[in-house]
Amino acid sequence: MKTFGLIFVLYQPTEEFVRNLVKARTVCPNVIAVDNSPEADVRLHNCLYNGGIQVIFNSNEGGLAGAYNRGARRLLAQECDVIFLLDQDSEIEDSFFSKMMQAANGIGSDTFLIGPKIYEIKLEKYMPVITPGKRFPKSVRIDEQSEGLFPTLCVISSGAAISAAAYRKLGAFREDYFIEYIDVEYCLRARTHNVPVYMNAAVTLRQNNGHIQRHGKLFTTNHAAWRRYYIARNAVHCLRLYRACSGLHWLSALMVLQQAFAVLLFDSQKVKKLSGIACGYLDGLFGRLGTFENRHPRIRAFCRGTERKQAVLGGSSSAAGCE
Repeated sequence: MKTFGLIFVLYQPTEEFVRNLVKARTVCPNVIAVDNSPEADVRLHNCLYNGGIQVIFNSNEGGLAGAYNRGARRLLAQECDVIFLLDQDSEIEDSFFSKMMQAANGIGSDTFLIGPKIYEIKLEKYMPVITPGKRFPKSVRIDEQSEGLFPTLCVISSGAAISAAAYRKLGAFREDYFIEYIDVEYCLRARTHNVPVYMNAAVTLRQNNGHIQRHGKLFTTNHAAWRRYYIARNAVHCLRLYRACSGLHWLSALMVLQQAFAVLLFDSQKVKKLSGIACGYLDGLFGRLGTFENRHPRIRAFCRGTERKQAVLGGSSSAAGCE
């Protein structure tokens, strides 16, 4: 059995999110909580430490990617063979780690990425497998499958298992992407380095992607303007960067238009969010990276408004407890 550890990312966690962390600790002996909150919650950190959880205060340096990289360095130093990633709003089954490690041990290689099936709670549906294909990758439903590894173009970061050998081969997550598309970029990078990526049908992770609201067959995530910026920019930049292996670069403009359409139909603060999307699309097209506030300080200030209280990972600023 390979040794494994978990990187659990926090951002101004609610009590519910802390419970998710404590639950994960009961089934994973080696847990590192990386706190991306703007200010350290000393009481919470001490409580987690006393519960056997290592804590790294990252203060959002490099965004979600930075949190993963800080945690990965710690786990590699502790000689973990497999690195698990988990966001605070994700829910895992009690058998999550055992089934994921069973799959990892059965691959026959020490270089891999594995993700669970993802069930989007508010949309009430599973994420499909995107079968790799140079020109036209296909979407395949595995909702009814309960076992087996399925090759896929990408998996989301939360719930993913990355072998230490794969992380050393591929390198760190891109911190200039900050939060969006860091998993897609990493998986496409893996493809260019012949590192296999699988979805494990035996394991399900339940998650909420933003504050989703359904409108018939359509929906909106209600992401803030700054988040819309990173979604648009990183989608365009990432898919163009790997156009030789993914064949999806032509979709990026359509994805940005779809995002803008959803904002026009359903979101509040339309002007601010559309400004973020437009800036993101152009920056992605011309390869201009970096943070939104450094790249467009005036537009970011205009977009800020009521966003000050919104959490980077979709969490709340409510005080968290620790049991």
